[in-house]
Amino acid sequence: SRDDGGMNTQLTGQDSLMSNAALTTFVGRRKELTEARAALSRSRLTTLTGPGGVGKTRLGVEITQRSQRHFKDGTWFVDLGALNRGAPISPAVASALAIPDQSNRTALERVVTFLRDKELLLFLDNCEHVLPGAVEFVHRVLPTAPGVRILTTSREPLNIAGESIYLVPPLGIPSAADEQSDQNLEQFESVAFLVDRARHVIGDFAITPENRRAVIELCGRLDGMPLAIEFAAARLQSMSVTQLLDRLDHRFRLLSRGTRTAQPRHRTLQALIDWSYELCNSEEQLLWQRLTVFPGSFDLDAAEEVCGFGDLNPDLVMNLLDRLVSKSILLAERTGEAVRYRLFMTVREYGAERLVEGAASELRHRHRDCYLRRAETMVSQWCSPRQGEFILRARTERHNSMAALQWSVGTPGELTAATRLAVALRHHWVSDGYLSEGRFWLDRVLGGYDDATASPERGAALWVASWVSLLQGDHEAGAKYLAECRRVATALDDDGLLAHTWHWAGLHNLFTGDLTTAITLYERAVAAHERVGDAGGSLTAQFQLGMAQVFHGDPRIALTTCEHAIQTANKHNELWNRAYALWISGICHWMLGHHEAARIVATEALTIQKHFQDAICTALTIELLSWVAASTRNFPRALELSGAAANVWRGLGTTIGAFGPHIQQISKASANRVQQGLDPEARHSHPYGQRPLSKEEAIAVALTDSPDLSSAGEIDIEPLTRKEWEVAELVARGLTNRQVAQELVVSPRTVDGHVGRILTKLDVTSRMHVASWVEGRRVS
Repeated sequence: SRDDGGMNTQLTGQDSLMSNAALTTFVGRRKELTEARAALSRSRLTTLTGPGGVGKTRLGVEITQRSQRHFKDGTWFVDLGALNRGAPISPAVASALAIPDQSNRTALERVVTFLRDKELLLFLDNCEHVLPGAVEFVHRVLPTAPGVRILTTSREPLNIAGESIYLVPPLGIPSAADEQSDQNLEQFESVAFLVDRARHVIGDFAITPENRRAVIELCGRLDGMPLAIEFAAARLQSMSVTQLLDRLDHRFRLLSRGTRTAQPRHRTLQALIDWSYELCNSEEQLLWQRLTVFPGSFDLDAAEEVCGFGDLNPDLVMNLLDRLVSKSILLAERTGEAVRYRLFMTVREYGAERLVEGAASELRHRHRDCYLRRAETMVSQWCSPRQGEFILRARTERHNSMAALQWSVGTPGELTAATRLAVALRHHWVSDGYLSEGRFWLDRVLGGYDDATASPERGAALWVASWVSLLQGDHEAGAKYLAECRRVATALDDDGLLAHTWHWAGLHNLFTGDLTTAITLYERAVAAHERVGDAGGSLTAQFQLGMAQVFHGDPRIALTTCEHAIQTANKHNELWNRAYALWISGICHWMLGHHEAARIVATEALTIQKHFQDAICTALTIELLSWVAASTRNFPRALELSGAAANVWRGLGTTIGAFGPHIQQISKASANRVQQGLDPEARHSHPYGQRPLSKEEAIAVALTDSPDLSSAGEIDIEPLTRKEWEVAELVARGLTNRQVAQELVVSPRTVDGHVGRILTKLDVTSRMHVASWVEGRRVS
């Protein structure tokens, strides 16, 4: 939502302005652009101030777009208008900058760390209602991130030392004397703006001798305020400029008899919104009021479901939305075939003031129920071809879901619904990387229950909280959540809940290194999920079982597990579990020495991530491709891939070590082999210098053509000497070094040396891996 007129922008993705421009024409403002950009060059914090509707946002967008080439890491837009009054702004900034929420640090800590070495311009729009949070954010960021500059818009300054304040003036207006002159009126910015916007509703609108005086007076009466002119231009669809001026003139004469303490331009805008409101019929006014329940954008279905009740028939909402758009009260934003709507911030505030308390409460209930239903539909239909659609919608509806959660948590009697919503958003927390935020809301709802409460809702919140905390690396908290979940499941005799306690206890043991216990728990969980008909839970437990099996030294068993998971995923046409199962399959093939097969399945997993964008799976799969390159002695490619993976891990705020000691050992061993295999001058090089790669760029690097392993890559056809092969076979039989020495009639010290060289040559870290390699050689 915007507080400024003259702007109808469509910002997609992470709201980066590098590739998105305002949809409407930017008119005039040459002097303001020069002065504001000069202020930005002098100060690391520049605030564009002025009343609502003066055009702060539109000017800020233009400044940001024209400054792109001056910032190595780009220019970024963060709309704070959808935040509740007094809310912290760091989560919104983290979301706009695409900083995944993988760790258990606060959003502010993650943003500060991310920005520390960046050179970028951050545009924070609509700060006035979240000033304390904006001030705290700026105080933390600017001292620690010397390459960052911040541009803000606010109806009042932040009042921070070093802040450069630029008061955005209205558009230039002509005087009465200009009526008789021969000069082109469109040299005045307000007139040019009026003509531009009028042509959106009347294609051939022009200034004529008949309407010249009315145009001059109209722009003067509107004080050159872009939002006021935007509203007025929308009326030209049904009346002439002269008719419009006559009606406005009456409105302003009435207004002038009121208070003299308000600024004239505030009174002008108030008059325009009052008049726009009165020109709406009762149904349009009612919808205007009800639409204020949406903190950000919304779609037609949500508008019909939330606002279509009582005196407003749902069947009327679509036509009423169209009328509000045509009157410039509502903005329509298009992305392909999808259309979403949003209110200007000033317009939303105006409509909200006209809602009576009872109606507001009913709206909040309906709004929450709408997004609860959508979240629970995502859960119930998760194991389906709609996964990508669900995740995209959850990202898009984020502001609405958070507003629904906040209202539910803070409203007596709504704890159960709040819990259901926090639980139903679990795939959003995990797949989109909002782990800290998910943990926050789950802890909030769990804090509302008595410790003795045994309800299905509380039980579900406990296992989801465990999942989230385990992914954060908070293993102790994960175990505590599970212990309580097990107590609740036992009290309820709930088989589905018990299945989840075994499932996530398996993940806890996997991440803490107890693979034998993890395998037992996963096998129990898969069977339990299948008994209660939870296909998605079963699939997730299956690929995680394969992960435990492969690191336990059983790649062939793990491969069978993953093949079954992939077949089941194909049956449901789902991609999330399939991608992870492909990654584990790739590790199995790599451990068996089948490098080309490993590369093929890893590439397939990454191809899925081009569209699904799960950062964890992306980082793990690129790591695997680096191991494959190292094992085939393509050390420069391995370095390139490990560098790409490191970029994704940094973006996640974690490392591969969070996923257990076994995978960390393999990663370290591969990195050591790469360093030993590289030329000395290349060992400390960084493939991408200091420039960070985005997740999409890292995927592109990994998917670029690499040498054909079938010809050049499979160099290690027989890496072991005959004696080393004999030792490896005995190791594969489970003999200790001392037993091998007795079998070969050599000293234990000699066997120790052989085993050390075998581990180095095979690029493995354990005797189990040696056994797997030997078994693979025998089969092949």
